Amino acid sequence: MHALYESKLTSLPLLNQGKVRDLYDLDDHHMLIVTTDRISAFDVVLPTPIPGKGKLLTEMARFWMHQTESILPNQLADDLVLADYLTHDELAQLDGRAMVARKLKPLPVEAIVRGYLVGSGWQEYQKTGQVCGHTLDKGLQLAQKLPEPLFTPSTKAEVGDHDENIDFDAVVRLLGQEKAEAVRDLSLQLYRYAADYAQERGIIIADTKFEFGEDADGRIHLIDEALTPDSSRFWPAATYQVGSNPPSFDKQYIRDYLLSLDWDKTAPGPELPPKVVEKTLEKYQEAEARLMDNA
Repeated sequence: MHALYESKLTSLPLLNQGKVRDLYDLDDHHMLIVTTDRISAFDVVLPTPIPGKGKLLTEMARFWMHQTESILPNQLADDLVLADYLTHDELAQLDGRAMVARKLKPLPVEAIVRGYLVGSGWQEYQKTGQVCGHTLDKGLQLAQKLPEPLFTPSTKAEVGDHDENIDFDAVVRLLGQEKAEAVRDLSLQLYRYAADYAQERGIIIADTKFEFGEDADGRIHLIDEALTPDSSRFWPAATYQVGSNPPSFDKQYIRDYLLSLDWDKTAPGPELPPKVVEKTLEKYQEAEARLMDNA
């Protein structure tokens, strides 16, 4: 499959370009979300695309939104036909990388849920015994399953900036008590559902990130993407061991490669060699197959 680093749709006005997604205006109530093959690491968009990644992420995000409709509504607006808005060439350019979404007001919080002690959570725990304001028992090990999943939100940074971990009190200040509690509770409910589903298919969801938006009536919806290798840490359950960082079906492979370089984690990012691109795509494809085949 050809790589789509940046979409170019002249039929629609461009609303915004994020790290991975290009947003276009469709009408007063709808927008088009194009998931490109760009990939980011350490909050830097890398110059090398992963061919086909955007299509895979779109399929997975759509799958999870349908799977979780009983928990909360989502952004999908499948009743609109893209051929009514785009040319034949533009449809061919996108090749399955786009979804029509309702326009919702994004909430200014990255809703992160951690089920296992790893990544920045592990680093913080080693220093303070806490993770984002949650005090944990002493003696926990790397990659250990937590007694209960933790809601560990962060700010939503602009492209090129770094997200910052915040505690629940900060979420209350941003959203108000009632909405903050709703975001926390929905995030934990979504995580528990998805973790149980994935566990049955041989995948551990160590942590994941959700984003939410609200409609004119203040009703919260699931937006952006959900439970993909870009927004989650997927581990193979068969080889999981407490005390070691498991190999994962996500972009950790790219992070590990970048950490082996003399790079200061600021833009511009380094080019990725073909082997790293190929291996990353293989990991994404295996995650998709395990989670979506025979669903």
